[in-house]
Amino acid sequence: MNPEVILYTNPMSRGRIVRWMLEEVGCPYEAKVADFGPAMRTPAFLALNPMGKVPVLRHGDRVVTECAAICAYLADAFPQAGLAPPPDRRDTYYQALFFAAGPLEQATTNHTMGFEPQGERNQGLAGYGSYARTLDALEKLLPAEGYICGQQFTAADLYLGAQIGWGLQFGSIEQRPGFAEYYARVGDRPAHRRATELDDADMPAEAD
Repeated sequence: MNPEVILYTNPMSRGRIVRWMLEEVGCPYEAKVADFGPAMRTPAFLALNPMGKVPVLRHGDRVVTECAAICAYLADAFPQAGLAPPPDRRDTYYQALFFAAGPLEQATTNHTMGFEPQGERNQGLAGYGSYARTLDALEKLLPAEGYICGQQFTAADLYLGAQIGWGLQFGSIEQRPGFAEYYARVGDRPAHRRATELDDADMPAEAD
């Protein structure tokens, strides 16, 4: 029987975050590695995601795109994994998820490309204000111990933690008190290690 859950991914993409989420969920799934370029521009792939990118999740007859949305969807679709707090305690959960997917990713991407909005008007139009202001907000969002929702590890910790881990590794997030400590807490999980091993195994072989 084919798995009901299929992940279209590439080990050099944000699909690594969804693979980690699937390992946390513990449901059977199939990972289909898609090559960048023409393979993601075919009519069949664009029918899954008109943006022509991964990750894409197919769950039965449902298709979900955008990494943060996939993580939130899986937390709700498989509640037995305990990766989302009860609906009446999701304020900080949603804030962390969408802060990471919006202002944090936009600010760090622009910073990496050497772009910084200048002046109050342009900073307002950008939505995140400035790179420094965004990291200030991130610093205040992170708990000194535990997780975003107290002692419960959730999809928000997974997604936000992955963003911080990548940012620290590649230099798009500067070293500040608490960043590395938080990532160490959320990243040191068996599901993360399993997902990393699986994605590393799917990396293309280096040319001689």
